Amino acid sequence: MSQFSLFSAETEDPAINDMAGLLAAPGQSLHTPFGARISVVVADRWRAEAICAEIVPTGIEAEVTESEEGSPLARTEANPRLTALHRRWSAGAVKTVPEQWTPSPRSLRLWVLAAGRPEGPHYVLDLDPHAPDTHAPLSTALIRVGIAPTLVGAKGRQPSLRITGRRRQARLLEMIGVPPEDPAAVAEWPSVD
Repeated sequence: MSQFSLFSAETEDPAINDMAGLLAAPGQSLHTPFGARISVVVADRWRAEAICAEIVPTGIEAEVTESEEGSPLARTEANPRLTALHRRWSAGAVKTVPEQWTPSPRSLRLWVLAAGRPEGPHYVLDLDPHAPDTHAPLSTALIRVGIAPTLVGAKGRQPSLRITGRRRQARLLEMIGVPPEDPAAVAEWPSVD
């Protein structure tokens, strides 16, 4: 049985700022007259359900719906409590990474839930292909927490941060905690076996 760090997502209280992990992934924020809303299109329904389950303890309502293309989508309610997060991650209509952003364990967990997957011996965190200026700062943000990734596919359809090596993947796993109980989630979770 593995032992998790005192910094793991399982030991932290949920916070609105943790939803930055969805924005590090291909998630979007939108300002409305009722406050900001955060949404992310994901590959699987279990991902959307797990994301919503992580959001609700922050006091923000979340729901699973479908994108226009029919993919699962997790989204928050429009809420003024999300406006500050939206502003930090936006420069006009463009997504940006706040200077010196360091992902919390819970924000990393949300990033993994939204866009993490094993790829051979590596673990990959997908980035937003529509926000290329966020890729290098997000790589630097992972370095700040002891996970040095490699940017791959920068000019391709799906840019990602590739995490290679047992030590780096163990650090990621230590931070994000155990997977949701769904067997599909277990198969997509980082592993150091």
